[in-house]
Amino acid sequence: MAAPAIKKETLDFLKTLSKHNDRDWFNAHKDKYIQAHENVIVFADGLLHEMNKHDKLETTDGKKSLFRIYRDIRFSKDKTPYSCRFSGGFQRATKKLRGGYYFHIEPGKSFQAGGFWGPEPDDIKRIRQDIDMCYKEWKKLLADKTLVKTFGGIVGEQVSSVPKGYSKDHPAIDILKYKQYILKREFTDKEVLAPDFMSNLNDGFKKMRPFLNYMSEVLTTDANGASII
Repeated sequence: MAAPAIKKETLDFLKTLSKHNDRDWFNAHKDKYIQAHENVIVFADGLLHEMNKHDKLETTDGKKSLFRIYRDIRFSKDKTPYSCRFSGGFQRATKKLRGGYYFHIEPGKSFQAGGFWGPEPDDIKRIRQDIDMCYKEWKKLLADKTLVKTFGGIVGEQVSSVPKGYSKDHPAIDILKYKQYILKREFTDKEVLAPDFMSNLNDGFKKMRPFLNYMSEVLTTDANGASII
């Protein structure tokens, strides 16, 4: 049986929504939204099934992985009511497996990502402590050929100057400055609609695993390597 795929009609709906992002149009074409949404649910279910073969995820099904298309506009200058994308996230299970996976389907802007979007202050402190102590291991991890070829390197928000307690001359200051630790790979619309898109996403998430597993080890141990959970 062929793997679930993203349909052209799903991208077409999102393209049209971006030009008619208002409630009247959306309500008049609700059937198109439902069809597109169901397509992505089936796709997410299939992806979740494949990923559970090589990782432990607490996300129970594809539908629950998806983010709402309805935007919260209460505190936003942008008052368009809908997000012109379908996206979802899978969370790793148990306290020992840290990090999460994300996929984003949007015409011309599709991508997959994984890592740590909003580390708590204690997590940031522990990560920087490990970078400080083990910067050679970090540089080796981030220079891995497969990781560089697939994702380029980590991305995410950074502090504007130097993290408190560290010197601007630290040999890993470029890594210490990060506040988020994310791996990201973009896809063209042609790649999204290809029959092997799910396989490519799954393969990309697999290739994040050495990074996620290393970070999991860091965030569940103290500086001496003793478990803290």
